[in-house]
Amino acid sequence: MSTVPKPRKRPRLVLRDVDWKTYARLVRVFNERPAVRLTYDQGKLEIMGPLAGIAGEAEFLGQLLTAMTEELRLPLKSGGSTTLKRRQLLKGLEPDKCYWIASEAQMRGKTRLDLAADPPPDLALEVDVTSSSLNRMGIYAALGCARSGAWKAAC
Repeated sequence: MSTVPKPRKRPRLVLRDVDWKTYARLVRVFNERPAVRLTYDQGKLEIMGPLAGIAGEAEFLGQLLTAMTEELRLPLKSGGSTTLKRRQLLKGLEPDKCYWIASEAQMRGKTRLDLAADPPPDLALEVDVTSSSLNRMGIYAALGCARSGAWKAAC
């Protein structure tokens, strides 16, 4: 007898009419709790709590990417789950992991990311076992992750 696994539920809270300043403060507060993910889209804020297993799956995919880029002798800079945000667009989110490959040289040595001046990650990993209330793919596209060129973001 086989059973179908139940979909996993991730604790989530969606708030409306949240200003950018409040979002930026919450990003700093939750920086201490990397398992909590914030997604912001023009006043709507989704706060997602931790879900067991996500970190391990994202880590495994990241290790595969590292091995592949080493074999292909491609440069790679990891951004981890860096917050990707643009105040001008009123959008922000945190991938499970992100990487610069084609843009690695531009990001080499940088410890802070400013998407107004720096290139967006070439690749963002999302382990998607629950559905977000906000359009995360649209946010990635607005932030420049889904651009054409030598590398396309796999968001």
